Amino acid sequence: MSDPRPPRWLKPMNKVQMALQRLGIPTGPVQILTIPGRKSGQPRSTPMTPFELNGHLYTACGYPGADWARNARAAGAGTLSRGRKSRQVRIVELTAEQARPVWRAFPTAVPAGVGFYKRAGLVQQGTPEEFEALARRCAIFRLEPSPQDEPRNR
Repeated sequence: MSDPRPPRWLKPMNKVQMALQRLGIPTGPVQILTIPGRKSGQPRSTPMTPFELNGHLYTACGYPGADWARNARAAGAGTLSRGRKSRQVRIVELTAEQARPVWRAFPTAVPAGVGFYKRAGLVQQGTPEEFEALARRCAIFRLEPSPQDEPRNR
């Protein structure tokens, strides 16, 4: 079975999210992660919904093999922004075993995200067990404060 592909509307919606954020308009829990491209080195931005669990901040990959996740692996660091505030973060990918409890907590931590994974065909009911099974297919990253983590205005 092939991996699900993002819907056609996702890129245009991401552009809208990023434009609103650049204008200083926070859009719910969505934040923008900017990291250098693994090939070009040019900044690449993508909206995401980080969530807190046990005192740590995590973000989940919405699709297996997503370009932003490949860039995150290569870069290991980036800038997380919400509205006009941003901070530097280290990006640490969890192993599948480390990711299992984080995925299991996802439906409770980010209930609005469950529908996204259902529509993508990655889960059927949205149960913790289904999300836990994603640990081998979709990456989870921990976003850690970097040494220069002082929030700054753009």
